[in-house]
Amino acid sequence: MRDRILNLLEEKYKHNKNLLKHMLAVEACMEGLAKYFGEDPDKWALAGLLHDYDYLETKDDLKTHGKLTVKEFEGKIDKEILHAIEAHPGNLPRESLMDKALYSCDPLTGLIVAAVLMHPTKKISNVDTKFVLRRFKEKRFAAGANREQIKECENMGLSLEKFTEICLNSMKEIAGDLGL
Repeated sequence: MRDRILNLLEEKYKHNKNLLKHMLAVEACMEGLAKYFGEDPDKWALAGLLHDYDYLETKDDLKTHGKLTVKEFEGKIDKEILHAIEAHPGNLPRESLMDKALYSCDPLTGLIVAAVLMHPTKKISNVDTKFVLRRFKEKRFAAGANREQIKECENMGLSLEKFTEICLNSMKEIAGDLGL
C-alpha cells in the first residue's frame, strides 16, 4: 500500500518536491511516535504520508483540506487514518492519539527543517533537540510553524522536549530522502 501511495504522491508532486519531502518527514515522525506509544507504525506512517495529499487543491480553503483525500481513499484505507487526515487541519475533533500526533507533528517538521537549514553545517545529523528548542522560542523564526499547535503534544502526555526528540530522530533516519 505504501509503495502505491508513494508513487501517486511522486507523480502528483513532481513539480513540488518540498511538499513531498514534508509529507515524508511527517510520515517518519508519525512512525516514530507510533513506536514510542506502542501503536501500529505502518498505520500511523500512512496517515503522515497522506495527510497533505489534497493540499494543492485545498490550500486556499482549509475548511476543505483533508476532505478530498478522505473522498478519494474512503473504503481503500483504514477509517482511523482518514479521520486523522481530516482532523489535522481542524475539520473534525482530534479524538485518537493518532489524530493528536498528526496535528502536532505537522508544523514541527517545518520547524525542524528550518532549524537544520540555519545550522552552520546544514546537516540534520548535527542538529540536536536543544538546538531545535532554542529556535522554537524565537517567535520570528519559522513563523509559519504554529507553536501552539506543536505544544499540543502535551495532550498526548509528551513534553515538548521528548516530542521534538522523537520527531528529530525519526527525520534523521530519512535524511537522504529529505535532502538534509
